[in-house]
Order: sequence, then C-alpha cells, then structure tokens
Amino acid sequence: MSEVEATPEKPSETPPEKPAAKPEPERDAHDTVEAAVRAQLTKALGGVRGMIEAAVPTIAFTGTYVVSDEIKLAVGAGVGAAVLLLAVRIAQRSNPQFVLNSLVGIAVAAFFALRSGKAEDAFLPGILLNAGYAAAMIFSIAVRWPIVGFIIGTVTGDPTAWRRDPGIVRLCSKLTWLLVLPCAARVAVQYPIYLADGDQSGLLGAAKIAMGWPLQVAALAAMVWLLARGRTPIEREKPA
Repeated sequence: MSEVEATPEKPSETPPEKPAAKPEPERDAHDTVEAAVRAQLTKALGGVRGMIEAAVPTIAFTGTYVVSDEIKLAVGAGVGAAVLLLAVRIAQRSNPQFVLNSLVGIAVAAFFALRSGKAEDAFLPGILLNAGYAAAMIFSIAVRWPIVGFIIGTVTGDPTAWRRDPGIVRLCSKLTWLLVLPCAARVAVQYPIYLADGDQSGLLGAAKIAMGWPLQVAALAAMVWLLARGRTPIEREKPA
C-alpha cells in the first residue's frame, strides 16, 4: 500500500493592510461649529503677540511725530519698528505673517504721509480699509453668504455646505455682525477727526491705538460668549 504524501498547506494569504490615512488635525480637532469658529478666529487675530505686533509700528510713528514734528523721522521709526519685529520673528523661526501685515500697513501709511506732507494722511488708508471691510461684510450678510460661514467650510471640507442649514447661516450672520461693529466704529470716530481742521495726527494715532486690538479683543470676547451658548454639530464631507 503506497503512502499518500501529505501536501503541505499553503500559508493563508492575507491582504496587506492599507496604510492608515493621515489625520487631518485642522478638520478633526473640532466637533461643533462653535469650537471651529472660536479656533479659527483666534488664529486669524494671531493671539496676543500678533495684536501687539500690529500696534507697535503705529505707536512708534505717532509718538515720534508728536515729539519731533518730523514726518520722515516718524515714518522711519514706524517702518524701523516693523522691520525689527520681523527680524525677531525670523531669528525665532516663527510665523512672520502678522509682522508682514503690519509692515505692509505702515509702508502704505508712510507713502500717503510722505506724498502729501501731512502726518494725518498716514491714517487715511486704515480708515478706508475699515470702511471697505465693513461694507463687504454687510453685503455678505445681506445676500446670506456671511463671511464667517467660510471659516466653517475650511473645517468641514465643503466651503458651501453650511448654507444648507438655516441655523448655521443665522449664527454666522450674527458673528459677522460682531466683526462689522469694530470696523464701523473706527470709521465713525476716526474719519471726522481726519476731516477736522489742523494737525490731527496725535489724536488720530491715539484713536487708532485705542480702537485697534482692544476693540478686536472685545469683538472676539462677544463671539466667544455667543458661541459658548450652543453646540451645533459639524457634518463633515464624507470621503468618496
């Protein structure tokens, strides 16, 4: 009787595991609309340091002009302060975004002031910019595409899906109004000062500093208060 040779069993072939998808911390870190908006607004303002960096060049320009009454010296002080802050950022290898914004702003202000020879003209671009921001945000609310809604879009992966929820549209409209108020207040206070007779640069500088990051912080605090009252779940875009 012949011996039957046993056929060795083949090792079970298991399909290789697919590498896990890389997490998307920006999208997965927030489970509610309120948390996403809070985080994105804080990032947009740059925190305390970003707000200070935005104010320092204006303080340097205004203080130097009040003391010296020299436009060129004041412009040099403002631009020099921004360049120094940028150098510190580069040395620390940290994000220079907010310093660059400040540098561009003081450069535009310097151009206006040097062209006209009037120090108060350095504040005109900021007044016009705030008027433009306020008008654009009010328009976005009127057409039911409030600007804050796009913050939610950056988290969900779908820039327009939030519009399908009337509750989120209403929330984003309220939040956008809170961003409009500081811009409108700056224009309402600073533009009449700019139009007044005489050199108003000192008063404009004080108003710009007082109505800069303090107003922005107040608007952010109001937003946080409003957002803290709700927990609207985020519906993320499903992968295909």
